[in-house]
Amino acid sequence: MEILTSRTLVHPSDLERSLAFYGQGLGLAVAREFGEGSGRGVVFFAGGGTVEVVGHAGPPPGRPGVALWLQVRSLEETVAGLTARGVALARPPVLEPWGLLEAWVDDPDGLRIHLVEVPEDHPLRRDLRPPPEG
Repeated sequence: MEILTSRTLVHPSDLERSLAFYGQGLGLAVAREFGEGSGRGVVFFAGGGTVEVVGHAGPPPGRPGVALWLQVRSLEETVAGLTARGVALARPPVLEPWGLLEAWVDDPDGLRIHLVEVPEDHPLRRDLRPPPEG
């Protein structure tokens, strides 16, 4: 399986408290922010990776409050390869409301792994910074 990028997802019990911890407490710089209300999230730079703190309802029942987000080049090919090797899907590929294609698998200890394909027309594929002056 070819991984293009990855991040750690944190589903905190108190979103504002966790955002303050990662932002002000640890001093991590913000990579991007998205959503609002219970769907609000902030992605922080963390060395060579990122940490996404999202939502305020805490972890899903019976699951750890941390998940892995693995971006793949082709979700269809990745899912086919995993199922051929006997890896069961926790959820088949779905186009999420935020525009990403996601499938889920769980590791043997129940850690949720989000397999993500970023479609060509998604904002994550575009450089939204203003052009340099000059």
